[in-house]
Amino acid sequence: MFRSYQIEDDFWRMRAFLRQVFLLNDRRARSWHVARLDYARWHTCLNCAGVGLEDVAYLWETDGELIAMLMPDGGRGEAHLLVHPERRTLALEEEMLTVAEERLPAITPENGKRLCVWSPAADGLRQDVLTRRGYAKADWPEHQWRRELADPIAPAPPAPGYTIRALGDGLELLERCYASGLGFHEGDIKIAVENRDDPTWYLNIQTAPLYRRDLDLVAIAPDGAIAAFCTIWFDDVTRSAYFEPVATVPAHQRRGLGKALMTEGLRRLQRMGATLAFVGGYSPAANALYHSVMGDDCELYEPWTREW
Repeated sequence: MFRSYQIEDDFWRMRAFLRQVFLLNDRRARSWHVARLDYARWHTCLNCAGVGLEDVAYLWETDGELIAMLMPDGGRGEAHLLVHPERRTLALEEEMLTVAEERLPAITPENGKRLCVWSPAADGLRQDVLTRRGYAKADWPEHQWRRELADPIAPAPPAPGYTIRALGDGLELLERCYASGLGFHEGDIKIAVENRDDPTWYLNIQTAPLYRRDLDLVAIAPDGAIAAFCTIWFDDVTRSAYFEPVATVPAHQRRGLGKALMTEGLRRLQRMGATLAFVGGYSPAANALYHSVMGDDCELYEPWTREW
């Protein structure tokens, strides 16, 4: 049976469930890494969409055991179906999609409904169900890059004059907020200033259980400004890590900063005992960077859309 997310203990059960599923899937991205739940709760849901898990998350249980969960990575209009691989059935997939269509669609300007459901490219069962229910595969998949960390990682220094280090104390948090506005909004000063004026959103991110300051990395320009940044989420239970976000301020692009940051992150992870790292990319530029750092191991996570 399914129910809505209800209490804080549900969050911790969801985290334990994702770790279990991740290991059962041979540490492949056939479900969410636990870091993605942390980031969704404290950023894409709370900061970006203004919703809590109690508004958008649904759990399936059998004899008190969590066997599946459903939620968007942000607000309504999309759905991620995260299922225990030994409990998957056609009936469960159908039921989860029915709940998603009833409770998670976005409303279109014409007062219709729209939903995007995500599926691993290799998941034939889900894609067959989606096709039968009238969904069509869209052309903006997430490329899920994966790198094993068994071998030594060569350093990748940035351009001369730039340095790579962890985020500093005090007012540097505000500059990190400012850089985020520039990096993700094509240098838009207005958004950057708004980000800096109220850093509550970044303080929310720092609340997430897996957040570590020593893995919140920045590239510092010769003038002291934050030129690029990446945050890495290390799960010591599965000895795996997830990069989110990664960006370079437009004025400092094409200086090797993204590669330098990610490479330094991988080297830090290796010293901590991590054995695997992931990052997800959508744009050609992002995927070119991730390919150069992570290698060839990549799987697609595909969006399927329907309007009614």
